[in-house]
Amino acid sequence: MVPNREPSHEDEKIERLRRAMYSREMSPRLQDHERRTLDAHEEPVGDDWKRDEPQLDAITTAPRAITIIRRALWWLLVLAMIFFIGAVAFFIYFFALGGGSSGASSSNIDIIITGPSSIAGGEVTELQIAITNKNSVPLSLATLTVNYPSGTRSPSDFTTPQLSYPIDLGTIQPGETKEGTVKAVLSGTEGEQSDVKAELDYHLGNSNSIFTASSDYGFTFSSSPLSIAVTGDSEAISGQPLTIAVTVASNATEPTSDVLLNATFPFGFQMTSSVPNAVAPGLWKLGTLNPGQKQTVTLTGVLTGNTGDTRVFNFTTGTRTSAASSSIDVPLGASPYSVSISQPFMGLTINVNNSSSTPAVITPSQKVTVTINYKNNLSTSITNAVIVAKLSGFEIDGSTVASPDGFYRSNDNTVLWNNTTTNGGLALLAPGATGQLTFSFTAPASDVLKNVSNPTIGISVNAAGNRVDQTGVPQNLQSAATDKIAIASNVALTANGLYYSSPYGSVGPLPPQAGTETTYAMVLTVTNTTNQIDNAVVTATLPPYVRSTGKQSPSSENLKFNLDTGTVTWSLGTVAPNVGTNGIQPRQVAFEVGFTPSTSQIGRIPVLLQNIQLTGTDDSTGQAVAISANSNINTAKEGANSTSNITTNLVGDTGFNAINATVVASPSH
Repeated sequence: MVPNREPSHEDEKIERLRRAMYSREMSPRLQDHERRTLDAHEEPVGDDWKRDEPQLDAITTAPRAITIIRRALWWLLVLAMIFFIGAVAFFIYFFALGGGSSGASSSNIDIIITGPSSIAGGEVTELQIAITNKNSVPLSLATLTVNYPSGTRSPSDFTTPQLSYPIDLGTIQPGETKEGTVKAVLSGTEGEQSDVKAELDYHLGNSNSIFTASSDYGFTFSSSPLSIAVTGDSEAISGQPLTIAVTVASNATEPTSDVLLNATFPFGFQMTSSVPNAVAPGLWKLGTLNPGQKQTVTLTGVLTGNTGDTRVFNFTTGTRTSAASSSIDVPLGASPYSVSISQPFMGLTINVNNSSSTPAVITPSQKVTVTINYKNNLSTSITNAVIVAKLSGFEIDGSTVASPDGFYRSNDNTVLWNNTTTNGGLALLAPGATGQLTFSFTAPASDVLKNVSNPTIGISVNAAGNRVDQTGVPQNLQSAATDKIAIASNVALTANGLYYSSPYGSVGPLPPQAGTETTYAMVLTVTNTTNQIDNAVVTATLPPYVRSTGKQSPSSENLKFNLDTGTVTWSLGTVAPNVGTNGIQPRQVAFEVGFTPSTSQIGRIPVLLQNIQLTGTDDSTGQAVAISANSNINTAKEGANSTSNITTNLVGDTGFNAINATVVASPSH
């Protein structure tokens, strides 16, 4: 919208003219006015004229960087043109005067190899090769090289490796065909695909350049020169001996030299022996195999695993390219062999002193009872079962071995149970049948164990029997179980109180008097026999009426007192075997205490040090050690029920009399 404004004089004139034009009264009065002509008026213009151009700003001038880029692009264009001209000149020369003018091409050379599509490994194979030159120029200095797969042997002696065979063909004229045959002994596994490659090297004219044309001939091995047959049990019991026989046979028409057999064992198999012996882990040297000859390698080992597992053995036979090689370079035969792990035909468990923990732990001179539980795990009956338990490790006294239903053979330390000793109990075991056998012996005494570290006794139980024949399953069955008995170290802790023999020179009345302090020396001694004791600690408690004087010897021993609780702690750390025996000094510590009797203790034999105990861990058995001290206390009076206390009855003190053990009243009373 245009804003309102005051009408001008011109607007009023236009408005009056408009009303006159449209008025009936005024329109007849309007008359035409005479038109005026415009006079021609020329402005004078000079012949010469100029106009000052405005000064341009500096920003409109091209920057220096753009100038450099333009120059670089210009030189790049020049170089591209030079390269293009050179390339054109090269191709003109090559096709007009050079080698390209010859008109020869490798695609115009036919190399045709003919032979059987399947080849028997280890036999002489003959191939026909025809070469045709379809070029318009001759091929000079032509050489044909036939490349064979790995393992190929010379047909002249069947032993010399022949991996390539060069043939000098001279010059092949345009349109000429040269033919010939080559022979070789090819080797590979049955079903393996391989090929022979022929390469023709040649020259053109006077050129020194070497050109190549090639052709491949593919084939499949119909048979292998060597075959593998594996025999053995298709089932194995975990942890039991397993025997496998591997037979390598020659299918070749000529001798195969330097034959090797390699075995890759599954997880859980440990080979114990082989016939013949292996030259390297899992590798046997079989030498030269004549046509039809066989060589057998028998392996014995132990296969462990879970019931139901299947383990695969892989056997490979072949040759090597040189005597220095330590593996099969040319595989000529392979065979996998699967063995499933089954549960033992007879389950065997061993318990020592009614404990199934492993290893079982016994103490010196302890009577040991061994219980053997057996069970028929088969779905068929077992006949003529025999069970044998053998003792090994530290030798025991055979005269202490006894069995109510077995026979002990002292010559090999075994206890035997069979149909005779058990009165027919092992003649026939029905499926699921169970039974129990026992024997006992006495563990060696501590003096026998002197100078012996970590003594153990091994128990191995073997069972044998027969069952109804099953395909692929052995008729003669075996099961085994083992256990180990560890003999605990005989650790001793003795605690003695001294007055007359005190290293500190005891003071005070004896017998002790109420209200007067008497000092004593407390002596703790630790001895050990066979096994190292770790983290050994001796603890004891001072009664409230006994105090520590602070005297200790030797100072090297870690002895601490808790004044709030009265606890005495002797940290021994490691106690070595044979400490305190065979001339080796025991671990010992002494400290002084002061005893002030109360009148309430008159007529009594009070305790000076109580609850004396040693704790630690037997390094060999892993068992915790916890023993109380034997202080040789008079068992007739106070403290008689606790041999881990030292009282005022100083039995071990030289010159001490028992009448000086009882507290008496002070003379002043």
